[in-house]
Amino acid sequence: MSDNLYGALMMSGSMAFFALGDTCIKVIGTDLPLSQLLFLRGIVATVCVAALAWQARGLSFRISRADGLMIALRSLAEIGAAYFFLTALIHMPIANVTALLQTLPLTVTLGAALVFREPVGWRRAIAIAVGFLGMLLIVQPGGAGFSSWSIYALVAVACVTARDLTTRKISGDVPSLTVALAGVASIMAFGGITSIGTSFVAMDLRLVLLLLAAAGFSVGAFSLSVLAMRHGELSFTAPFRYSGLLCAAILGFVVFGEVPNALAALGCVIVVAAGVFTLLREQAVKRSAG
Repeated sequence: MSDNLYGALMMSGSMAFFALGDTCIKVIGTDLPLSQLLFLRGIVATVCVAALAWQARGLSFRISRADGLMIALRSLAEIGAAYFFLTALIHMPIANVTALLQTLPLTVTLGAALVFREPVGWRRAIAIAVGFLGMLLIVQPGGAGFSSWSIYALVAVACVTARDLTTRKISGDVPSLTVALAGVASIMAFGGITSIGTSFVAMDLRLVLLLLAAAGFSVGAFSLSVLAMRHGELSFTAPFRYSGLLCAAILGFVVFGEVPNALAALGCVIVVAAGVFTLLREQAVKRSAG
């Protein structure tokens, strides 16, 4: 098996695991308060990331003030992303939420141009505009398919964009697992604080197994994504991240009986096409610059 094919398979598997984890969370979300879900999910994620960081010796407490500020800002964005994404996921069709998150290559490219003054050619500018048109078709503001929960999904996209842009400002001296641990621990703390004063719902075996399954899928998804990045060319493997949208659509139909309307389906196709073009174009520009 070639490195490119191996990387593509790992990326596809990673996206499938993300969709499976989101499906578990969506099922749990109907039975647990969001604050409790964030807290319990944060505990599992913090333990897993801390164990990985300890094993890989990826913990560092010698952090400069500038990096500490960027990590704090990134953690705030991580909290916002988790809160708004899970809220949207619980109340919206899973395929629609996943499709809106597929705009991230477009929003990050636009954000880097606005914040860091990174050059964006006319081709990518057109792709971004077309992608946002697809996003409007998914959200359908003012239409029969619109719901206020779509705003939560859009805010989640904004938070993830801010998180990714902030991550770029953290120096390479700070281990990635240290940054990740700060993020998941912040979500755990936020969930714990917001749980104060609310009644704690007792979890039966079904909910415990779903929570553990969601955590296992998340760890597997991140692990496979690392393998995908380490094998094959990024320009070849990155477009396979959109396979997660197909997995989400299938799971949404099988588990929840969700069927996106025609406009939302068209918007998904437009977002995927614009995102793939943007990813490929960015790699072409980097190769020419190199």
